[in-house]
Amino acid sequence: MNMDSNPPSARGRRVLVSAAGRMAVLAILLAIAFYLWPDGESAEEAAPSSVAAPTSAADPADSVGGPSTDTSSPDTGPVTGKDDRSGEPSSQAAPAPAPAERDCSPRIPEDFRPTQTSAVTVSVEISQAAFTCAYEVGLAFATNPAAMATMAASGLRGPLLLVGQWFDDQLMDELRRLAPERIVAAGFDERVLLDALAGFTVEPVEVDWQAAFPSDARTPDRVWLVDPAAPSALMALGIQIGVGVVVVEGDLRALPAYARKMIAGATKVDLLSDFDDDLAWQLEVVRRNAEIPGGGLLMFGEGDGRRLVAVYGHPVTSALGVLGEQSPQEGVERLQSIMEGYGADGSIVLPTFEIIATVASAGAGRDGDYSSETARDVIRPWIEIADANDVYVVLDLQPGRTDFLTQAKIYEEFLRLPHVGLALDPEWRLKPDQVHLRQIGTVDAAEINRVIEWLAAIVREEALPQKLLIIHQFRFSMITNRPLIETPPELAVLIQMDGQGSLEAKYSTWNALTLEPDADRFWWGWKNFYDEDSPTATPEQVLKLTPVPVFVSFQ
Repeated sequence: MNMDSNPPSARGRRVLVSAAGRMAVLAILLAIAFYLWPDGESAEEAAPSSVAAPTSAADPADSVGGPSTDTSSPDTGPVTGKDDRSGEPSSQAAPAPAPAERDCSPRIPEDFRPTQTSAVTVSVEISQAAFTCAYEVGLAFATNPAAMATMAASGLRGPLLLVGQWFDDQLMDELRRLAPERIVAAGFDERVLLDALAGFTVEPVEVDWQAAFPSDARTPDRVWLVDPAAPSALMALGIQIGVGVVVVEGDLRALPAYARKMIAGATKVDLLSDFDDDLAWQLEVVRRNAEIPGGGLLMFGEGDGRRLVAVYGHPVTSALGVLGEQSPQEGVERLQSIMEGYGADGSIVLPTFEIIATVASAGAGRDGDYSSETARDVIRPWIEIADANDVYVVLDLQPGRTDFLTQAKIYEEFLRLPHVGLALDPEWRLKPDQVHLRQIGTVDAAEINRVIEWLAAIVREEALPQKLLIIHQFRFSMITNRPLIETPPELAVLIQMDGQGSLEAKYSTWNALTLEPDADRFWWGWKNFYDEDSPTATPEQVLKLTPVPVFVSFQ
């Protein structure tokens, strides 16, 4: 009699349930051991000897007393074998993903502009604006140009940070933010450096005293203008983000040609120092880059210096000077021989037309001013030929009873050109009851200043190079209150001694005018007369004068 109260199918189910339960518990224990074991040591290698990891999942029939060829029953269906584990939880976790490669390439925002003038602070601002992280960080004292050049020339893969007195909180915070793989430092005591930067990988390097800041032949898209206080520091910082650095001391128009070209070609120029008010309009002049014939933006005192040599007269008559003896193009050719010898001191000689625009007349004329105004269309061909041949032009005014400013405004369209200047001739400035040739005319500094202020404003409005303003004088009485004449930077104000006669007499007049206390406020010019002088001074004689003339005209 069968004593088992359970039928065979029921026993089979219990065996299967019991085996499955033990397998589930074993899988959970293995998973826990895998996650909790130390890094680098597999759970299989370190498992306790009392726990044996099974090599395969047991067949349910084996767990109850031996092999069986029948692994299924009508009630349970097929039993999952060891090669089919799709229904079991994995005993091993998926490997952790590798850390993503950092992209620490600099990206300077288009609207970035340093807010401070301190090179130390600017270095941090650049780092914060351009770098989200850094492979390397360079360190150098802001007062050590050689160390900064060493870093700039080393090809750093990250920002250069400048150190002031020592490692302050701002610098340390930035280093922690960048999390560099290493810090390269030049010009520091190694022991102190390693102690100050504990926790970072630091590589001290020797200062290369021959290192130079890298140069780039390309015109930078952005330029910084800085004062001479910290040019090396800001240059080192600018290089790493492709910014050109120009050191400005004094008049911006006096910069070398390469620096002016850099500024003119940049799309953005930032002022990183506190400059005076003149720099704003001078920057516009440099940006426009409309130069004086022969080059440059200042009339005199730049490079080797400049000397203008001019033919003087009226376009339609030879009676008033040599300019009217030929056509404009022939005048250009004649100037080449007249200029010979005037560059013997190394000056660049600039050919010039000095055109009498308004002519003193014996009669009052329809307007009653005893001055005849030359039509602009008569003068225009000379202006255009001059422009095409790198010739400067000076328009000369002989106003009679009207004032200089009123007549200057007649020719404003020409004076708005970069190659046209102005001359005032007080000899022909009459008082209301005077006529020409009965006395020598005179003008006060106040009237001259009205012209100067008007002309200077044109220079600013048009962003023109420095413009020449000449005032004729051969007697003290021709200019009253001469020390009060303004000499703004927009203009090169020059007094021309235009007396005639023997060389001894002319030398005496020259010395009298140029030895006045205010003489060093002006540039000085000399005039040669072919017929009236006896003899006409040679270039050697003119260049021996003190001060040396920078304008010489021939009548």
